[in-house]
Amino acid sequence: MVRRIEVRELRKSFGAQTAVAGVSFEVSAGEIFGLLGPNGAGKSTTMHILVGLFPADGGSVALVGQHDPTQAEVRRQIGWVPQALAIYDELTAEQNLQFFGRLYGLNGRRLQDRINWALDFAGLNDRRRSLVAHFSGGMKRRLNLVAALLHQPQILLLDEPTVGVDPQSRNFIFQNIEQLRAGGCAILYTTHYMEEVERLCARAAVMDRGRVLAMDRVAELCRQHGGETALEVEVTHRPEEVAALGGQWQEDRLIMAVADPVAKLQELARAGVQYKSLKVRPPDLEAVFLNLTGRSLRDE
Repeated sequence: MVRRIEVRELRKSFGAQTAVAGVSFEVSAGEIFGLLGPNGAGKSTTMHILVGLFPADGGSVALVGQHDPTQAEVRRQIGWVPQALAIYDELTAEQNLQFFGRLYGLNGRRLQDRINWALDFAGLNDRRRSLVAHFSGGMKRRLNLVAALLHQPQILLLDEPTVGVDPQSRNFIFQNIEQLRAGGCAILYTTHYMEEVERLCARAAVMDRGRVLAMDRVAELCRQHGGETALEVEVTHRPEEVAALGGQWQEDRLIMAVADPVAKLQELARAGVQYKSLKVRPPDLEAVFLNLTGRSLRDE
């Protein structure tokens, strides 16, 4: 079984609006690949094509070695966790999993074994007979995740899987996803939380307006597109000639972009600057995101 996602020159338009314009990427077995972009970037449309909800206008998609995500045998190898919760409040956790398991063709002892596994994996075994309406946001997200894992998919598509959850649930979900990666799953991960991609993904792509603007290992994206290192110095008092130092002041803190933090600190010392604390912030994925897609608000 080929556990792999291959997207080549994918294109999709809705009337005169181009949603996806020649997007290409691939995700290998045992990899979590981050797909980032602001609202209107084309991430959701790409996801919908991958699960067979939208037909592509051009290009190709290959999942588990086959080129038609609408085929039943292909879709049985895909687990999709949508951003909107796809579980039912009026059912218990166990009833939800029974329903989704049967949709995947599971029944009998096999279905019950997978439900037991899923509830244990989600940390919900003691709440199996509780109505989902009484669950916290984090509990619902964990159930939403395992509902897509009952059939043991080879490919997992995660669309904002941690929206609105508490830090403990978010960390629990991260650990679960990392276990799935270790088991050889090919995972496509979309999120607006840059720190999630920095923790989970070795590689990522930044999309905007239907196109991939940059794609590489996360560390290389930061090096190429993150800008300079930021140096933040909290001073004991402001020197008189502050303008010559450069940077920006926020009360008693001087913040500046620097290529060499050590050299800049030496320069500040020669200028008589005494500091109480300092922070060195190397370029991160948030800086990459803003530098590539812009800093203006998006309400698309």
